[in-house]
Amino acid sequence: MITSLTRSLRTLNLTSSPSSLRSATTPTSSSRIPRSTPFSILATTARPRPSPTLLFRPSSTPQVRHKGNLAPRRVKYRKAHKGRIPVKIGGSIKGTTVQQGIYGIRVLEPCRLTAKQLQSAETALKRRLKVIKGAQVYMRVFPDVPVCVKGNETRMGKGKGAFEFWACRAAVGRVIFEVGGPVEIRAEVAKEALRLASAKLPVRTEFVSLASNPRLGAILVERHEQPASAVLSLPPSSTTAAAAAVAEVPLVVQTGSGQL
Repeated sequence: MITSLTRSLRTLNLTSSPSSLRSATTPTSSSRIPRSTPFSILATTARPRPSPTLLFRPSSTPQVRHKGNLAPRRVKYRKAHKGRIPVKIGGSIKGTTVQQGIYGIRVLEPCRLTAKQLQSAETALKRRLKVIKGAQVYMRVFPDVPVCVKGNETRMGKGKGAFEFWACRAAVGRVIFEVGGPVEIRAEVAKEALRLASAKLPVRTEFVSLASNPRLGAILVERHEQPASAVLSLPPSSTTAAAAAVAEVPLVVQTGSGQL
């Protein structure tokens, strides 16, 4: 029994060479891990590397420039004078009537509205009209005036303050929001929605429609439509004769003392 075991061990020693045993027990230079490497090679090869296309993939969420979405894309100057709210003394009624929608609100006093106030009013208006499919909200003003503010207890001088927010100037009678669209909106629903929007604004407003008269400051201007029958149509040949006849008519002006 002992002799058979010794013979088998001898045959094993003879068949296995020292070089093969050395290569099986000691690692080669190519597979040897250097001592200066702080982590193993297996950890680096097992970790997946991002492809170049993934590194430059655009983000799915849009980037926001400011706190509110209402801001001009590009301006010539980043700071501006404080300015004044315009007063229409020339008789212009532009911007005081509904143009794009059916109903709207306009301010009754001069004001400066910030972008945050307009955004809050627009959000409240859209939230109320969400139940009406197809209803649209139109904003007739846009905050494009930069407002700069200096810190509290700051000495005067040393330049203008830092940028704080965007704002817009609105004169008396300016229409701020309008409601309309291809669908029919009842006056009660539009009035309630615009009331919620006006609660977000720091000024007094009024409800207007397509039939409302334009406003010139505190005065409502009556619309006088001239009937078609009152328009005098003259042929081209008689235009000169009619002008000469009008020029020959004496002008009479009534004064306190008599006629001139």
